[in-house]
Amino acid sequence: MQWNPVKWKLHWQILAALILAGLAGMMWDQETTFLGLNLVAACRFVGQLFLNALRMIVVPLIVSTIVSGMIGLGSERNFGRMGLKTLVYYTVTGLLAILVGLLLVNVIQPGTVDVATAQRMIDQAEDPQAILSAVEGRSGTDIVEIFIRLIPSNVILAATDEGNLLGVIFFSLLFGFFITRLPERPRRFQVDFWNSAMEVMMRMADFIIAFAPIGVFALVTPKLVTFGYELLAAVSLFFLTVMAGLLFHFLVTLPLILFIVGRVNPLKHFSAMASALLTAFSTASSVSTLPVTLDCVEDNAGVSNRVASFTLPLGATVNMDGTALYECVVVIFIAQFYAVTDPNFSMTFATQFSVVLMALLTSVGVAGIPSASLVAIAVILGAVGLPLEYIGIVLVVDRILDMCRTAVNVFSDSVGAVVIGRSEGEENYYPAR
Repeated sequence: MQWNPVKWKLHWQILAALILAGLAGMMWDQETTFLGLNLVAACRFVGQLFLNALRMIVVPLIVSTIVSGMIGLGSERNFGRMGLKTLVYYTVTGLLAILVGLLLVNVIQPGTVDVATAQRMIDQAEDPQAILSAVEGRSGTDIVEIFIRLIPSNVILAATDEGNLLGVIFFSLLFGFFITRLPERPRRFQVDFWNSAMEVMMRMADFIIAFAPIGVFALVTPKLVTFGYELLAAVSLFFLTVMAGLLFHFLVTLPLILFIVGRVNPLKHFSAMASALLTAFSTASSVSTLPVTLDCVEDNAGVSNRVASFTLPLGATVNMDGTALYECVVVIFIAQFYAVTDPNFSMTFATQFSVVLMALLTSVGVAGIPSASLVAIAVILGAVGLPLEYIGIVLVVDRILDMCRTAVNVFSDSVGAVVIGRSEGEENYYPAR
């Protein structure tokens, strides 16, 4: 590895930022200054800029990605049946992953720390009482409100309201679907426009994520300075909760789908996908891994190019099982801190239902690039009235979890290709090499 940090890969830069944040947390206090500048306040300022940048791209990123994905599903009319199977597979596996995460985070309770630690964390949020009052009084009737927000009366206003991104997502799904029903000339224009718009947004997201090391340092350091290293104990339990969920989905749920629905030996598929899984873990990007995934699925698993070329590129953008699980656990983990110190706050069934629905829908709108799930988490936190600033807590372990959940995402894509291929009558999978 070169000794010029600017040329390091992103994961090394973030690791270095975390190490520096750890050192700063030990050496600084609330009054530490440099050239007359309060360093903790400066970190909070930079961290807020990073969070604002994530907020800035929420709507255009989700809209362009979902519309492009729907165009990909419907542009080839001969693939209508396969498109329906693909959507069903993505929905079912995503929902299963989220439910596993929801069960584990409620059983393990990683956010339930001692009152003193939780109170110091809440004190760092901007106007925590306003946040608590925003969610006070939620009940089962909120389920009806969720579906009302799903169909907004004004999509433009919905796009400016962080709490109503469900409406934007639903509109984008419909918009992308009906683009495929246009005559050839206007359809070609729309396809080119939305594909290029998605490419622009992915490059913007790449640009913002390039500043993630600075953002990580700026968000983590004030937390460590303010409430010390007891925070790491709570985050370690959160880390183990997410890892347990990912491993269960990776080693139990998806292999069972392969065995029962695809009628293939899961061990053969693990062997066939080894290169793609290692690449996904290294790059933390489903899109970057796509060429290797296609090679493994076609050459090692024996899936036809007809199926692989349709399901895998779409899956790299919209099939995010690991990401959906992670989003759900993060939101419930953050919410559990409030329940420790405020008896009026609780994650009701209705609120947790909205988290499940938002995690499933926003995971579709997350591009397959490193750390893009932070955007979706910001959407869900805003929707349920929780402070965006607490994202800084989970950023301590976000990189390694990003690598793990990307491997799960890619594996789910490959399982989908095999299952859909077998449902289309394909045989002779996993040829001897």
